Amino acid sequence: MSIVGPRPHAVAHNELYRKIIKGYMVRHKVRPGITGWAQVNGYRGETETVEKMRGRVEYDLDYLRNWSLRLDIYIIFKTILVIARGQSSAY
Repeated sequence: MSIVGPRPHAVAHNELYRKIIKGYMVRHKVRPGITGWAQVNGYRGETETVEKMRGRVEYDLDYLRNWSLRLDIYIIFKTILVIARGQSSAY
């Protein structure tokens, strides 16, 4: 696991969403991370609907397409700000 990257999902989620969301399995081509682009943009915690998971996957794919060290550093700082402000909806 790395510091920044797509958050891992349960195997059951993988089996369900890979059939429903285009590009879902592409996010598995990189190491999962403790924080990620989707998390700092509001897609953290439980995903009760397909639309929430689709949003998370879109951010993950955007991260993969635009990866840079600068983006990773930005995500780390934004994670710290989200935690410091108490905006986290994760549990």
